[in-house]
Parts: sequence; C-alpha cells; structure tokens
Amino acid sequence: MNWIFYIREDFLAAQHTLRNGGTLLDWTSAFGTTLDEAAWFGLLFLFELETYVLETWNRALQWSFLAARGVCYLFLAHTVFAWAVAFVDLQNIEPEAGITSVCDFADRGVSFTRNAEYVLIDRDNCAGLSDGTAFYFVDNSAVTDTAGLKVERRSAWFDLQDAVTWLLVVLAIELGVWLQERNITGGPLMLVSHLGRAFYAVLLIDAAYWAWMGHWLWAWDQLLWIGGFWAIEHNMKEWRDEIDQKGQAGHTVPPA
Repeated sequence: MNWIFYIREDFLAAQHTLRNGGTLLDWTSAFGTTLDEAAWFGLLFLFELETYVLETWNRALQWSFLAARGVCYLFLAHTVFAWAVAFVDLQNIEPEAGITSVCDFADRGVSFTRNAEYVLIDRDNCAGLSDGTAFYFVDNSAVTDTAGLKVERRSAWFDLQDAVTWLLVVLAIELGVWLQERNITGGPLMLVSHLGRAFYAVLLIDAAYWAWMGHWLWAWDQLLWIGGFWAIEHNMKEWRDEIDQKGQAGHTVPPA
C-alpha cells in the first residue's frame, strides 16, 4: 500500500520538477523512490525464499536468483547514484541573478518548493510563499529560498546516507547467507555479518528525522522495512541453529 502512495507522490512531484522536461537521469531520479521500493520488495522476497522457504536448490534456480538479485541491485545502485548527484548539485547551487522576489517567477511555469512540498507560483499566491530575496533552482522548474535550500541540503544528505546504510545492511545479510550456505556459522566473517545489525540504529534515526519533518509516511515505511529485515535476521538465526544442530549430531559419538 505504501508503494502506491510513493508512486502517487513521485508522479505529483514530477509534474512540478519535470514540467520543462529533463534528462533520463532526471526522470528516473524523479521516480527514484518508486524504483527503489520495487527493488527492495524484490530483495525482501528473495531473502525470504532463500532463508526460510526453500530447502533444496538446483542450478537453474540458483541462476534465476542471481539474475533477479542483479536487477534489484542495479536499481538500488541507481538510487545511491541519483541521490549522490542531487546532494552534490545542491552543494554547488547558486542563487538566480536578478531575482529578488518569488513573485518574479509568477506565471512562468515555475513551482516553489520546501520540504518536498510544491506549489505552482502565480500572481495570486506568490506573496504568501516566501519573503526571501534569494532563490535557487533545485530542479529545472522548481525554486526555493535560502531557508528551503537548507532543508533541501539536509534532507538530501539523509536520503543519500539512508540509501547507503540500507545497502550496507543488505550486504551484511548477503555475507551471512553466503557463509551459511557453506555451513559456516562462526568466525570473523560471520562476526562482520552480525555487526551489520548496528546499522539499524542509523535507520531508526533516519525514521525519526522524517517524522520530525512531518513526513509520517516515510517514517512509517522505514519502520516497516526495518521490521521486515528483522524477520530475515530471525530466519537467519533459525537457519544457523539448524546448521549447528546438524553439526553436533554429526559429531555425536554413538554408544558402545
């Protein structure tokens, strides 16, 4: 259900940010959250199958999982790249020359944005949008003022950091899966996999930030994803216990 809301949010925002068109990256970035969510759904489904449902594997199934994972990671890599580009662009942005009032953009097909909210600027609403004197194009057809730019930069950092943190979480799980498929339940590499759980604390901070900014859907969605991956972690633990039990049974000395 949240994914449907994200599609709607991305579509509505794109009507403001891409009104004058854009590059392929602009378009995929505009729908970056939608694509990102789809990739995470795919990965979560694959992890659930691999760590809980499937017990036997054949070569065709292994290659199918590998291909599906590759597609998911391609979309996730796109998210990190798109958010990184947005973050860097916002650091280097300059105010529009010759503009001293938001009303200078009225009826020019430009929207005013702050905290991911967009309003098309016209003569009737411009005076109430901002009393700033410096304005910045944060998208090719959306501007914000100095206060809004601070919010944009801070939120862009949280977006980028969150995307990277989630990748670190999933890579830690991937490492654990790789080890347990080889009946390895201990050692330094498994410890590294376990340390990946520390990243959940960062993700909870991100959820708190979005709630503080009034984006309750984003915060709630973050908590749902954390819960979903905790379920995967639980499956991993049960799998490790099974491996350890089989190992102990195999080393049991039969009675004389």
